[in-house]
Amino acid sequence: MSSNILALLPEIILTITGVIIMLAEPCLRPGNNRKSLGWIAIAGTIASLGAAWYQIPLGTVHAFSNTIQVDAFSILFHFVIGAVVLVTLLGSLDYFHGNASHAGEYFALICFGATGMMLMSSSVELLMVFIGLEISSISTYIMCGFRKGQATGSESAVKYFLLGSFATAFFLYGVALAFGATGSTNLYSIAHGLETTATPKLAFLALAMILIGLGFKVSAAPFHVWTPDVYQGAPAPVVGLMSTAPKAAAFAVLLRVTFTGFPHMQHRWSALMWILAALSMTVGNLGALLQRDVKRMLAYSSIAHAGYLLVAFTALPYDGIAAACFYTATYAAMNVGAFAVITQVAGYEERARTIDDFTGLGSKRPWLAALLAFFLLSLIGIPFTGGFFGKFYVFTAAIHGNNVWLAVIGLLNSGIACFYYLRLLTAVYTKAGSDAAKLEPRNRLSVPAAIGLSLATAATFFLGILPGGAVQFAEYASHSTLIEQGRQQCAETPDNCKLPLRF
Repeated sequence: MSSNILALLPEIILTITGVIIMLAEPCLRPGNNRKSLGWIAIAGTIASLGAAWYQIPLGTVHAFSNTIQVDAFSILFHFVIGAVVLVTLLGSLDYFHGNASHAGEYFALICFGATGMMLMSSSVELLMVFIGLEISSISTYIMCGFRKGQATGSESAVKYFLLGSFATAFFLYGVALAFGATGSTNLYSIAHGLETTATPKLAFLALAMILIGLGFKVSAAPFHVWTPDVYQGAPAPVVGLMSTAPKAAAFAVLLRVTFTGFPHMQHRWSALMWILAALSMTVGNLGALLQRDVKRMLAYSSIAHAGYLLVAFTALPYDGIAAACFYTATYAAMNVGAFAVITQVAGYEERARTIDDFTGLGSKRPWLAALLAFFLLSLIGIPFTGGFFGKFYVFTAAIHGNNVWLAVIGLLNSGIACFYYLRLLTAVYTKAGSDAAKLEPRNRLSVPAAIGLSLATAATFFLGILPGGAVQFAEYASHSTLIEQGRQQCAETPDNCKLPLRF
């Protein structure tokens, strides 16, 4: 098999799956159930995960003139993105019950969006990153307004599209300035060009503009203003997807850009990351305290968690990359699980929106209430959950990098987060009141949704009590990235090579 095809095998499978769904959807009678299309999407996602697994023993593979690099780092993010998409699809099969006319488009868009996200995580060429970013973003823009006839959904899609386009412009200007400063848009060539560039200030400006564009995608403060409104108006399963998978892809790009493309400027961008991390954690948690709408509360929570993840960027390269990879996986598992529960409770019409609407869930839907409680406790960072070990890993990496005060700020913010998570948890197990009828589901929990919730629960649980395997893979991803960077530098400047080239 060609190395080019092998490098993009997961993306190719998802693209073919999306095309099959689009071709099959018109063949179904109007009004008929589109669940079969969802099963096609699930099969394609599982196949793409199998393809990613097949890539593991291949080591580092370069394709398409060194614009694509498949290594342990990209494979890890492929697994995270694919797992999130799988849980989302399983929880969405019955979401369009009675509203099946546009369900086929939804399943196809998820496949196409996942293709763009995976492409981002394996790209070492900034123009290729832009292509993946646009594929992912356009799909997400459309899905935000998927609940037709809902004004909040249309507002969500339009606001996300306009602000997203603005942020993408910053990213493109940054790419152009990076080319002007170093003569290349390849991350390894940029790193080599920074050693001899005559315009270091232009290069730093390029990095700053790229950070602005990616900061929007990860919902880091002060680039977070779109997040609460978009999360509130978008369908619950879409919010679960867009709060995890696109963020994972954006953080993968951010890690490559900073540690691979601009390692010689770490003393500068590390200070920026320090500020962004502290600001995101504080703004996110304080903003969440004021919210009564559950999705808006979790939107501010996602801003805070973006801050926790940015803490890893202030650490030493090896520790920082590994901690960021592990925290991305844990956050994806617990957050997509929380939104999967909200999807099952609220339904397509979203009958339960505010914290008060969840009152009595513990008595009416005890299993869903227990799962929601588990995911909320993990988001807090309670021991024996993935959230606890993720935060422990990130803060430890920051301390090793002599950023003790940033770790202290993170711990204080974790304490603040307890208030709004426990407020929702208290409502769940409070005696049902007059609004309890809102929690009455039309159908029992379906088998696919139960499987999706089980996968998210198992991942969150085992990342908390048995994190060894995931930590080793994250460390291997970090090491393979840095070793490959050393190989590239040695290939360009062999006389100055002092880095070990064997793992």
